[in-house]
Amino acid sequence: MNKIRILIVEDHHFFRSGLSQWLNQQKGIVCCGEASSVQEARLAVEQLLPDVILMDLRLGDGEGLDLISEISQNHPSIRIIALSQFDEDIFAHRALQAGARGYLMKSEATESVMTAIHQVMSGGIHLSARMEAQLLRNIFPDPASRDPNLARLSNRELQVFQLLGAGMTTAEIGQHLKLSHKTIETYREHLKQKLHLPDATSLVRAAKLWVEAGKWD
Repeated sequence: MNKIRILIVEDHHFFRSGLSQWLNQQKGIVCCGEASSVQEARLAVEQLLPDVILMDLRLGDGEGLDLISEISQNHPSIRIIALSQFDEDIFAHRALQAGARGYLMKSEATESVMTAIHQVMSGGIHLSARMEAQLLRNIFPDPASRDPNLARLSNRELQVFQLLGAGMTTAEIGQHLKLSHKTIETYREHLKQKLHLPDATSLVRAAKLWVEAGKWD
C-alpha cells in the first residue's frame, strides 16, 4: 500500500523538523519534503506533487492564504490542511474558501493531525468540533457575537490589519505583501471605515490590542 506523502510548509525550523520526524514514525505516512517559504513551497509542490500539504498561514515571504489559493487552483488534487496558531474563528472559513480541506490549531494534540490527514484523503473536510459549531452559527448569526466587524473584512484587509498590529509600517507591509505604498494606504482607509475608527492612530491601536490579546501568532 502506498504511503500518504506529506509536504510541510512552515517557517519555524524546530516545529517543522519535529513534525517531520513525528510523521515519519506514523504508519502509512511519509514526509516527502519541507519548505520554509512561499518560493520554496512552490518549487517543492512542482517537484514532489505531495498528497497532502500541512501549511502555516504566516510565512516569512508571503501569506499562506494566498499560497493555498494558488496551489489549489494549479493542483486541485492536492489536499491542503492549514496548520496555524491564528484564531480559527476568524481564519478557518477563510482557509476553506481559499481551497484548504482542513484547519488545525498548532495547540491541538498530534492525534488530530493524523485524523485530519486521513479525513481529507478520504474526501472529507477536517475542522475542530468547536469550529464546526461556529460555522453553523455563521449560517444563523448571533448579532451579539464578538468582533462582528472583523467578519466584514476581506482576506487582504485582515492581513493588513494583522500586520499593522504586529508593528509593521505601511512600507514594510507593502514589501511583505508585494503591494504598492498607495495600495496599502487604500486598505488602511477601508479598515478605518469598516471598523468605524476615526483616524490612523486609532486603527494602529486597535490592531495592536488585537495582537496583544493573543488572537494572532
